Formats: sequence, C-alpha cells, structure tokens
Amino acid sequence: MAKRDYYDVLGVPKNASDEDIKKAYRKLAMKHHPDRNQGEGAKQAEEKFKEGKEAYEMLSDPQKRAAYDQHGHAGVDPNMGGRGGGPEGFGGFAEAFGDIFGDIFGGGAAGARRGGGGQQVFRGSDLSYAMEITLEEAAHGKETQIRIPSWETCGTCNGSGAKPGTSPKTCGTCNGSGNVHLRQGFFSIQQTCPHCRGSGRIIPEPCTTCSGAGRIKRQKTLEVKIPAGINEGMRIRSAGNGEPGTNGGPAGDLYIEIRIKAHEIFERDGDDLHCTVPIGMTTAALGGSIEVPTLGSKAEIELPEGTQHGKTFRLRGKGIKGLRSSYPGDLYCHITVETPVKLTEPQRKLLKELDESFRRAGERHSPNAKSWTDRVKDIFK
Repeated sequence: MAKRDYYDVLGVPKNASDEDIKKAYRKLAMKHHPDRNQGEGAKQAEEKFKEGKEAYEMLSDPQKRAAYDQHGHAGVDPNMGGRGGGPEGFGGFAEAFGDIFGDIFGGGAAGARRGGGGQQVFRGSDLSYAMEITLEEAAHGKETQIRIPSWETCGTCNGSGAKPGTSPKTCGTCNGSGNVHLRQGFFSIQQTCPHCRGSGRIIPEPCTTCSGAGRIKRQKTLEVKIPAGINEGMRIRSAGNGEPGTNGGPAGDLYIEIRIKAHEIFERDGDDLHCTVPIGMTTAALGGSIEVPTLGSKAEIELPEGTQHGKTFRLRGKGIKGLRSSYPGDLYCHITVETPVKLTEPQRKLLKELDESFRRAGERHSPNAKSWTDRVKDIFK
C-alpha cells in the first residue's frame, strides 16, 4: 500500500511552519494514541498514530523535510522513522509534548526547591496543637505557655548523621541530585530518590545517638498570647515552630487550634451569650427585681407582674466583643418558671385555696388557657 503524503497525514500545507507542524502532530497523537483507544478500532488508531509519528519525524527535521519536498518518499530513508528518544513507538511524541508536560513532571515534588548543591530542599511540615480554654479566657484573652516538640542538632555527629570518624557518601542512585527520572510510556516523571529520600546522600554508618537523622527531638516551652474575643475553631499561627525542613529548607509553622470548654451557665452564639434564669411561680406572678449573672459580673432585671415562662430579656452590651467586632454582643436571659415540688400539707392547702380563688375569678387570671381551650373546641366541632 502506497504511503500517504506526509503533509496530508498531518493536515497541514506544504508551506506550514515548524510550529504548525508540531501543533498538528500533537492533535493527531492525542486523538489516536494507543492508550486512548482500546477495544474496537484500536488497530486502526494505532496505524494512524504510527503514520502520524513518521510524518512528524520527517517534517520536523529540516534536512529530511528538504529531501522529502524535492524527491518525495524516495528522498528519505523510512528506517529513520523509528529513531527517537523514548520507548519504541513513541519517538517524537515525547519531544513534541515536552514543552507541555515539562512543567508538570519536570519541576520536582510539591513543596520542594533546589538547594545550592542541586539537592532537593523541602519545607518542614506544619504542626497542630489543640488548646482548651474557658469561655472567660476566650472573652478576655490570656497569656500562657505550651510545651511543643523541638529538634536540636545532634552533638555526637554535629548534624551530619554519620558515626564519628565516618562521613556520608553521594547517593549512587541519583548521583547526589536527590531525585530520579522514571519513564512511563512517553512521560518522563521526576520523583524523589527512594534511597536517599531527596538528600542526595547515603550514610553507611549512622550515628547511634540520632540514628542518622542529624538531630535529636526535644521539648521546648513556647509563649502563646490568646487574643480577647477568640472563638471556637479559630487558629493561632506561630511561624517557624513546626517541623524542621530537609537539606536546609525552612521550618513549618505551628497552628494552635482553640477549643472552648462548655460553660455551666452561658452558651455562646457568635458575640452573643444566652443563659437560662429559673424563677419561682410567685416571683413570676408578682414581678420584681432579680439578679442575674454576666460574664465576670452581675446585673439586674426588672420582672413585670405576670411574667410568663419562656420570656426573654435582652441585656445590651453584656456579651463578648469578638476579634473583628467594634462593639460587644448582648446577653439574652431566658426565663423558666419553676413549679413547686415536695409540698407540705399547709402549702398544699394554701395552693388549693388559691386555685379555688382563681377559678371563682374566671378567665381574667389565665387568658392564655382560655384562648387555648377555645381553639381546642373549634377543632372538635
């Protein structure tokens, strides 16, 4: 079967530029690549992929293209179509796509950069520390101390990781670069060297004190300032107090996560506070002044006569001033009317007399009960 014209294979005119030829081949290769065409039609796609590959290799080479333009297929050696810098069947494809995938697979591992010696330099991992504080401490702020892990240079090996009298050696797998290239199909993927873990060095005889790490784990005390108004789940960042970096990389950060203990009286809702205030039935009926707690102080509420269960009183400015707030929130006092329990006989007698008095007076003492009774009657009509 006669070969098709290379320009027709790529779908470009004979005066196409090198960039146009490369773009056309990218499009064709992506469409017909064997990895993207499985099952029915795979054989046909493979043939078109090979045909496009050969056309690109010929037209992307200035000398071969000139010979082809002058003499056609007879002017070029078809055996040269198989050369290339990748596995069989992929020569030219990796070259055409190198500028696309190079940024993805050629830049090393995430979070790494190159040190002065060509080794990969890694930033240390961040650490998290959960701190539990009281609601009062969250409202007013606090200065405290915490103990966190720290690392010090090993005094035995002076940080080299090698046993005294010995020294680290250049990794033979990566030749000291800290990374290796793995070829998979037409991709060349750069990964951290599995033998030296990116350090570029192998320690034949590790230091017995630090086990070759070059540093020893210790504990250190850190001063922490909790700002007033901080809330549940917020984090305080302490720069550089995370795990140390690798090969001279910067240390990570420490994040202190705030947890607020449950309060016996108050519940926080943003900058507002809520509390439940129980009162007796006589206080609810007669009204009067009652004392309620605030966060760190006290306040008074004037109850009107006939205060009902569930009534809410709002005390402005008695909440918490949040981190980003200009004014403090409010305190909401929710009234609960308690029913007397464990009555004595004289008390029971008095309550019965009071109840009879209410009944004789009619509905004016219990307006809500009257309206509720009327609604029930309407349902069962």
